[in-house]
Amino acid sequence: MTKKNVLDWLCDRITDTSVKGIALAASTLIREGKIAVGMQMPAVRELAEKLGVSPATVSAAWAQLKKRKVLAGKGRGGVWVSGNTVMPRPIRFEKIGNYGDNIRADLAMASPDPALLPDLQPALQAALKSPHLNSYFREAISAPLLAAIQPRWPYPAEAFLATDGGFDAMNLVVQTLVSPGDRVVIEDPTATRLLDMLDNVGAEILPLACDSEGPLPAVLAQLLQRSPVMVIYQPRTHSATGNSVSAARQAALATVLAQSTTLIVEDDGIGDLSSTPAWSLGNAFPERTLHVRSFSKAYGPDLRLAVLSATAEMVKRIQAWRNFGVSWTSRLLQDSVAWLLEDAQTQQKIAAARAVYRQRREKMLAALAARGLTLPLRDGLSLCIPVASEQYAMITLAARGIAVLPGERCRLGPAQFIRVSIACMQDDQLEMIASALAIASGRDVTLNADF
Repeated sequence: MTKKNVLDWLCDRITDTSVKGIALAASTLIREGKIAVGMQMPAVRELAEKLGVSPATVSAAWAQLKKRKVLAGKGRGGVWVSGNTVMPRPIRFEKIGNYGDNIRADLAMASPDPALLPDLQPALQAALKSPHLNSYFREAISAPLLAAIQPRWPYPAEAFLATDGGFDAMNLVVQTLVSPGDRVVIEDPTATRLLDMLDNVGAEILPLACDSEGPLPAVLAQLLQRSPVMVIYQPRTHSATGNSVSAARQAALATVLAQSTTLIVEDDGIGDLSSTPAWSLGNAFPERTLHVRSFSKAYGPDLRLAVLSATAEMVKRIQAWRNFGVSWTSRLLQDSVAWLLEDAQTQQKIAAARAVYRQRREKMLAALAARGLTLPLRDGLSLCIPVASEQYAMITLAARGIAVLPGERCRLGPAQFIRVSIACMQDDQLEMIASALAIASGRDVTLNADF
């Protein structure tokens, strides 16, 4: 079939020339196999002219299908069919964990050690006494949780919202405040699921280079000239690198951001397990800062709880979007976290967990140093290890029954690294894993660990 015949054939099958109609017709043909995966779609201008619509209409239809991972490509390279399942999917996140059946040490997910989590039984029992339990009243945050977090919050926020975990909070922010085509600045590397969220809404991602002290102010200043709607970064204990933003870098970032009106979104994913005190640019820019703190890593993933702060107007907008679904977070879980935050024994256990995770990091770093691979201590539930080749590292480790997270899942730039969870690592595995990691790193080449 010639290029013209393909154009005519497709146009004959599009009866509704609205954005929705074009997207629906194309997705149906792809799903039914009448347009094969890998096929090049007609040029936007040619299709628009043939249908008698503007090129912007066709581009918007293709954008909808790109969001659902059905179409890919842009510009001179054209657009082609990349999949035949019309559904939004977190592609990067779904790839985590598919490492085969021979894995003896799964170090890909930086999940907390269940043995180091606090006992939830007394907290849940205390929460059963909530006066509003089983009410359909849509409150943004329960009174006990608000009273518990306000003294601990890094700036005097105007309004708070309890959510079903940190990534739920970040997804609500993205869904509410980002439109298709909006530019969003985000650290590189960053959390895998944040990149999936931005892809899902059709945002244009602007990667923000970082070093060991945090995002680079000069690079941020350049990116702000492109009028992004928001900047997303992790203020302490970065999920991929373990870095925290230094005091000097905090001041430098504030100076750069003072020249813009861009929204500032802070993702404190590790929360109270961080060894760094909480801080926020909300002290300088309360009118445009959204700060998210997750309680899952420190207090228990099944609590599914995080708190978001922002202006009252932004919280109202996010809550309005949330009313399409759950509307509010379980008060039983909110008040359980409130009890845990106020309980002295629980806080001692959180401090003890921080110490154990530090010991596990130190042991692994010492074992790696003994094998010629020296890395900084940093923080968190994982180690970031620069490698000569991610592909070589993954194959080498998989052959030894070890799974780790490749940097490609959470980066946009070329830096090659792997993330290795130390959260549940046991002493009897230490030497075997360290030897494998040293080999996988390709340490005979010069490694740069400065992200």
